[in-house]
Amino acid sequence: MLITFFRAIVLYVVVLIVMRLMGKREIGQLQPFELAISIMIADLASTPMTEIGIPLTNGIVPILGLLVMHLIISILNMKSLKVREIVCGKPRILVYRGKIDENALRKERLTINELQEKLRSKDTVTLGEVEYAILETSGEVTVIKKPEKRNTIPEDFGISPEYEGIPYDLVVDGKIMYKNLKTLGKDYEWLKKQVKKFKIKPEDALLVTLDGKGQIFCQAKGEKSA
Repeated sequence: MLITFFRAIVLYVVVLIVMRLMGKREIGQLQPFELAISIMIADLASTPMTEIGIPLTNGIVPILGLLVMHLIISILNMKSLKVREIVCGKPRILVYRGKIDENALRKERLTINELQEKLRSKDTVTLGEVEYAILETSGEVTVIKKPEKRNTIPEDFGISPEYEGIPYDLVVDGKIMYKNLKTLGKDYEWLKKQVKKFKIKPEDALLVTLDGKGQIFCQAKGEKSA
């Protein structure tokens, strides 16, 4: 039992490292070849995990082989459009200028109900709102709404908002983010002065952030909302 426990830990670490090296895609955004490799990795890891008589290397070596294959295919994808089309396929337009392309649905083996479901997942209630719907190679559907159905943006009113930048975490759960302070050209003494306005020390903060406009957000540990 103890041997199985440790074998499971070893294989978990190996699979975790391999999946991290494969990238940060979400499951729903995996390309077909990535999904196939993920499924095979899971299968290869499960057998030596439970079968003590099978050497761990019988699982680890094939998993590393699949990682090499993934890296090779990824490089070829970046360098060759033809390879990309063969391995990943091409996006297909399902709705063109407000009209459903029945041939495209048939080729992708999608029903009208499945198309409607995918549109609803993109906050599109009716087909009447859609100008274009494109089935991406990952299986996700990109929806471009008709101009009159789109959400308004400042540009529609001739407004140019100021650049906001991105917020930086300066303290997270009492831990000082020195790397972020260095990026901002600040130091601990500056942080200490800013947090002092909230009557606490940096080490006592649950979260301290600095946004693009120079505004500080600070919340102390154990501070309850009203």
